[in-house]
Amino acid sequence: MNDIIFALASAKGRAGVSVIRVSGKNSIFSIEKLLKNTLPVDNKCLRKIYDADDNIIDEVLILTFKEKASFTGDETVEIHCHGSTAVVTYILQTLSNIKNFRIADPGEFTRRALENGNLDLTQVEGLADLIESETEAQRRLAIRSMDGALSSKVQEWRKDLIRAVSLIEATIDFADEDIPTDVTPEVLGLINKTQADIKSEIKGSFAAERIREGFEIAIVGPPNIGKSTLLNALAGRDAAITSDMAGTTRDVIEVKMDISGFAVTLLDTAGIRETTDKIEKIGVDRAKLRAKNADLRLFITHSGEPNDLKLNPEENDIVVIGKSDLLNKPDILAISGKSGEGLDSLLEEISDRLSRLSIGAQTATRERHRISMIKAQRFLDSGKLLIEDNLELSELASSEFHQGIQTLSSLIGSVGVEDLLDEIFSSFCLGK
Repeated sequence: MNDIIFALASAKGRAGVSVIRVSGKNSIFSIEKLLKNTLPVDNKCLRKIYDADDNIIDEVLILTFKEKASFTGDETVEIHCHGSTAVVTYILQTLSNIKNFRIADPGEFTRRALENGNLDLTQVEGLADLIESETEAQRRLAIRSMDGALSSKVQEWRKDLIRAVSLIEATIDFADEDIPTDVTPEVLGLINKTQADIKSEIKGSFAAERIREGFEIAIVGPPNIGKSTLLNALAGRDAAITSDMAGTTRDVIEVKMDISGFAVTLLDTAGIRETTDKIEKIGVDRAKLRAKNADLRLFITHSGEPNDLKLNPEENDIVVIGKSDLLNKPDILAISGKSGEGLDSLLEEISDRLSRLSIGAQTATRERHRISMIKAQRFLDSGKLLIEDNLELSELASSEFHQGIQTLSSLIGSVGVEDLLDEIFSSFCLGK
């Protein structure tokens, strides 16, 4: 932690302006040596930056952040230089030659923010999600996590559980004295309230996780119904080979899209039919499996009845008639990837279905969160049963509740998460 770390915080490559971040104890004083000048109190100024031989490298904007007032919690300096590859490379080289300066590891700035208490683990994950977000729904979800929405809930749960444990332990510590009131109703009330909140969060975590990772929509139908043509029309490019010959698509083709702010992967699958062709049969089996596991299925049919595909539509699935330029069925949504007919209506329908699938999305967005909450619930269940069974078992119940509190604490990174940190921070870039 005595090292001063630095890295390019903006994207690599030529740009109008590039940002180099420097953070660590005495980093402001160290950078002043390169500027041949002191830095003003108001934290921003324009300065020339020099190399070790007093040659001017560039004229830069300097922003300084004092300890506890920066992202990392350590003294931090941002060097906003001209975005020339040569300028950036030379500044980084100059910094690397300064004693105690070193290039930051991936995610090390954020890791220091975690270690200094500026962020907790769920906020770090939210920041990672924000950097990776590609759609508006992902951005909104990530901002909530980074802003501490889940952290606040966990802290509230811990507060109520600690209150419940303190009441139980009061009955243990003062067992030989008269306790004026029975603590059981209040304890059970606090536990039940916490469990109800956690249950709701677990339920909503599935939808939130799909928003974060993206939804899969499988395009399903018989051969030569226009699935690949539709995929290409929605993607705006020739992502799949199209042909009048049935069975052209043998494998699953994936295309990523943004539909009404939702991240979506469209799956073009092999035409489903009985076949003796071994290769085509593999494609059909894969199509059925991917369709079964997809979040949403788009059935393209000749008549509006998908039953002959031996795949039953679920509540949110969409059934349409394909090749509407060749058919006339006014009572059901008809589409044509070739002419574009019905595509706007189809996209609206898909957007509506995705919105339904997203209802109830909470602030827990990862499987790790869900596993911790499920584990905590089990401890709370065990403790509650002991309390309900016999107040004399309260010491055992208290132990179970303590385990539940510790599990929730690990969710936000307060205890026992060292083994997770390397994996989490490895996904960050050098400048973050």
